[in-house]
Amino acid sequence: MSSYRSAGKTVKFKGQEYVLEELTENSFDKPIDIALFSAGGSTSEKFAPIAAAHGCIVVDNSSAWRMNPEVPLVVPEVNPYDIDWNRGIIANPNCSTIQAMVPMKPLHDKYGIKRVVYSTYQAVSGSGIKGIKDLEEGLKGNDIMVAYPHPIAGNCLPHIDVFTDNGYTKEEMKMYNETRKIMHSDVQVSATCVRVPALRSHSESIWIETERPVSVEEAREAFANGEGL
Repeated sequence: MSSYRSAGKTVKFKGQEYVLEELTENSFDKPIDIALFSAGGSTSEKFAPIAAAHGCIVVDNSSAWRMNPEVPLVVPEVNPYDIDWNRGIIANPNCSTIQAMVPMKPLHDKYGIKRVVYSTYQAVSGSGIKGIKDLEEGLKGNDIMVAYPHPIAGNCLPHIDVFTDNGYTKEEMKMYNETRKIMHSDVQVSATCVRVPALRSHSESIWIETERPVSVEEAREAFANGEGL
């Protein structure tokens, strides 16, 4: 499915060509088992319930459903069991939360995590094509800013999404809220999210405090046995 602008275009998948259809309220009248949504929050808010009402399982990549108490927020290596109570919509977390959850899972299972401090260094691809354009134009010496309030080329911006009343940005609060929901824990969380002048690949530093003592050797063993690591 696509927007009306892309309807009629073709995409190739596994050697076969498919014609894109415009997403409408009638798109799910035909049998569809699983739909992957990645078209923004407003699209997901409107169409995910329609798809679910037709018996389709929606896996949503936007922020629209992540903190809804009736929607599981799932990282497959961490809390796959939460899928069991879905009502037709399953949310996946923010990209920075996902990559943090996977290595934290084996440590939390064995030693308990009570406090987390995140520092993320996020590539411009996280802002979509506009972020990529800002960096590429900046590297050419052009003073063009579409995605960011300041030049990103040769710079780091500790400002991802808008600031909230508590001084954290929405991106930082996503990591706070999503970590606690996925871990089913009141773990203390603080995050600092920085946009860096790299095209792709996010990086992050994670400082944790565990409930029980853990040595470096024990942590490495936990990582070695962790799923997806």
